[in-house]
Amino acid sequence: MKKNIRLIAGAIILIMLLLFVSATGTDTFTTLLLLAGIVLIVVGLRGRKVEANPHVLPSLTKEREAHYLKSGMSTREIELFRDTMNQSKQQIDQLQKNIARNNKLKAIDLRHDALRASKALFKELVKEPTKLPLANHFLYTHLPNMVDLTDKFIEINEHEIKSRETYEKIEESTQIIEQMASLIAKDYSQFVADDLDDMDIELSIAKQSIKRDNE
Repeated sequence: MKKNIRLIAGAIILIMLLLFVSATGTDTFTTLLLLAGIVLIVVGLRGRKVEANPHVLPSLTKEREAHYLKSGMSTREIELFRDTMNQSKQQIDQLQKNIARNNKLKAIDLRHDALRASKALFKELVKEPTKLPLANHFLYTHLPNMVDLTDKFIEINEHEIKSRETYEKIEESTQIIEQMASLIAKDYSQFVADDLDDMDIELSIAKQSIKRDNE
């Protein structure tokens, strides 16, 4: 369909160009230049890629909508949830970029697995959206602060000339980022704690069953 529209538009432009040439008596060389210019403009427009706006929510699939509704969420709650998760997704992506840019940040992440914990907690929330309040500290405090801190850390660390005060700020920032990474890892552990408790119960029941069967 789009291809047909482009062909029709091209034909109209060509006809208009021929009428213009006929009416003005433009020579062949000038006509060819005009035609070449039009072709270049069209090719240029077709080659342009529109960058996705990260603030625009992706389309909600029927399956995902059904999942949210089945969880007991209202339409308004779904909208708020998706807004929150979209913002968190952007923050996690930015955190990943920041960590990849600096070896100190990589080392901190290796010690605490903050990035992995963030992604895992995000996935858990998508699966169980009604548990959003349990992740308040992560979503509204720890994750945003972690992104802001690493943003500023990279900015300061990349200064061409560093004073004594700069090095002190870098060291202080490193310590705070380390603590924040630990908190994010703790956020994930606390979020899945109930699942671990349920697993303990299941294991205990299974062990008792095995013990009875062996008696």
